[in-house]
Amino acid sequence: MTGASTELAGAGVHQVLLIEDDRAIRRRLRDALAAPGDCQVATAGTLAEGRALLARQPFDLIVADLRLPDGLAIDLLAEARAQYPAVEILVISVLGDETTILAAIAAGASGYILKDALPEDIHAAAIEVLSGGSPISPSIARFIVRRMREPPAAPAPAAEEPPAPRLTPRELDILWGIAKGLTYNEIADRLGLSRHTVPSHIKAIYRKLQVATRGEAVYEAIQCGLIKL
Repeated sequence: MTGASTELAGAGVHQVLLIEDDRAIRRRLRDALAAPGDCQVATAGTLAEGRALLARQPFDLIVADLRLPDGLAIDLLAEARAQYPAVEILVISVLGDETTILAAIAAGASGYILKDALPEDIHAAAIEVLSGGSPISPSIARFIVRRMREPPAAPAPAAEEPPAPRLTPRELDILWGIAKGLTYNEIADRLGLSRHTVPSHIKAIYRKLQVATRGEAVYEAIQCGLIKL
């Protein structure tokens, strides 16, 4: 179930946008954030509803699930960070795989916790992010620690290493725009291109990187060394 709401819970000072499609979970998360009285919470159930609320006002914090009915929230988070550089982002998700975690962080998430967190932990994580911290669920922290402890893999013979995707200079320019969270129209305006041309370039980028979304394109480009954030 989806549904947007601008109803503000409590008389707090922090403006929070909560994006979660499941109605029961959305209510639980909203109550956990608003109960102490220091957060005002607006809710959305889809990416479209979240974008509509962001267009109406800035928020101090975005608390978002990643898998929503109309797509992954990675792109929305990157767009929000580009539009409001001061906004903080906390991801609350059931997704804990490597690609998702790193893509969310690359998109601007300062914290990443799983949905099985207790209500008091959810509120504490939100306040920690607002205070400049980076709360991470223990299971995800363990994953990151394991990654850091892994010895570097021995370099494979040159013949076995797949070549990095070959992007044209124009495609690299557009990829940078994607990484910065720009819309297609904004990319076209900045590069002096027709607004009908950008989607064609992006399709070519997706094909060469073997991805299907903006978030995946940014992650894969970072992994291949095509861009650095």
